[in-house]
Parts: sequence; structure tokens; C-alpha cells
Amino acid sequence: MKRYAYYLSCINEAMTKEVDRSIDLWQKDLDIEFVKMHESVCCGGSNLDYVSPKHFALVNARNIAMAEKLGLDLVTSCNTCLLTIRSAKQKLDASPELRDEVNGILKKEGLEYKGTSEVRHLLWVLVEDVGLDTLRQKVKVPLSNYKIAPFYGCHILRPSTVLGKDNPLEPTTLDLVIDALGGKTIEYEHKNKCCGFHTLLVAEEESLNVAAEALKEAIDRNADFIVTPCPLCHTVLDGYQSKALKQANINKSIPVFHLSEMVGLALGYTPRQLGIKRHIVGGKA
Repeated sequence: MKRYAYYLSCINEAMTKEVDRSIDLWQKDLDIEFVKMHESVCCGGSNLDYVSPKHFALVNARNIAMAEKLGLDLVTSCNTCLLTIRSAKQKLDASPELRDEVNGILKKEGLEYKGTSEVRHLLWVLVEDVGLDTLRQKVKVPLSNYKIAPFYGCHILRPSTVLGKDNPLEPTTLDLVIDALGGKTIEYEHKNKCCGFHTLLVAEEESLNVAAEALKEAIDRNADFIVTPCPLCHTVLDGYQSKALKQANINKSIPVFHLSEMVGLALGYTPRQLGIKRHIVGGKA
């Protein structure tokens, strides 16, 4: 069984609890184990680095050091956490002075940042470690009746100098997982675009316009649902969908699933078990 240090992101802890609920259900089915890091701290999102670069480095060095103490790679199911922690790791690895400074503080907790643990996304683990062939073999309920719109989200794609897995212009990893689970992907322009989450509180109208464009295209392409590997994207595309589509004068709707839920459905778990009833759109299953 492959083991990972699982980073508990703020969004999943507070709003999208169904993500971790789903993972808890099926991880052993895929012969993997996510060891939850209950003492990890907020990564700072996309803001802390601008407010206090040293605190940004410190809190994320601590998060990675906790995974290193376990001898495991750090895995997150949130795109923004992925980008944030990988960005901090890149800065720490490039600066011996910064490492020495943060380690001087971390030693008070018996921690040390060494740079030995990789920072990875759940999607990457499914493709690279579990493997597409294994996913196909484990499927109990193929998603063959569904046309699925993959929505990657910015922070798993860009900047490629920090992330570097998918081609930001033509990403494929989520499409490959959908295919392995028996689903049919639709090609649409917005699969690699922004969801609008990070401008929602300061420019709501513009943010919802961005979300509405992606939702409209998926609806126009007759997708049965959208799937995203990012809980922040899900928050906008599901939680703010009604408001976004009303603003764009669109009278239809489309369910939005988390990656972990889609995997769970294909592995034979019910929508109720997976927590899909928590969704705003189509959440009565």
C-alpha cells in the first residue's frame, strides 16, 4: 500500500467536506493510504506571500517538514494549496539562507525542512501512482452513460514553472482519468480557464461572468456534469452557479462534481455515501 501525508486544506475542512469524505471511502480500494496531517496549518492561499514572504515560507516549510518527518510525500486535493505549497518549496530549495532561517524556528517543534518530500495533487497520484490501468480494473460502475466536462482550474496548470505536469494550453490528466473510469469527455474551450474564485470578494460581477462562460459552454455542449479537481472551483461553479447563470440570463443548470466524487461513483459508492447531497446544484441525491 502506498502512503501519503495528506494536507487538510481549509476549504475542505470548512465548506467542501465531501471531498475528504469521498477519499476516505475509496482510498483502500486503490491500495493507497492518506495519512491526515491534523497539525498542519493554512498555506496562506494566494495572499500570504504578498503580505509577509517570510511567514509564507515558514508556515509551508512547517507543512512540508511534517510530511518529511513521516517520510512521505505531501498530497493535497486543493489546487490553490498545491500551487502555494509548491511555490514555497521552490523558494526554500533555492535559498540556503531562507532554509536556515525557517529551520531555526522549526527546531523548537522538533521539525526540520530538508526538501525531501514532493508536493503533489490527488489527480497526479491517481495518474502516476495508482495508474490508469489500475483505475480501469477497479471500476464497478462505468461512467459510460455520462458526457463529462473536465474543468482543471488555474492553479493546477499555471505557472508551469512551478507546477509542470500538464501543458497549460492542452491539459490531459483529468481527461485521462475520466476515460479510465469509462466516461466520455467533451472538448470545450473553458476546460483550462479560470473559475473566477479569487476575484469573487472584490469583483463579484466580473467573477460570476467568468464562471457563467464556463458553465454555459458545458451546458451548450450537452455535458451531463462538470468535474473539477479543485474545491475552490467547485465552490464557484456549484455554490454560485444560480447567481452566475441568472446574471448571464441563462435558465439551465448543470451539476458539478469533485474529482474524488467522480472516482467514488465509478468505484461503486452511492451519491449519498459520497456526500453529493451537500451540493447546491443537483444535491438531493
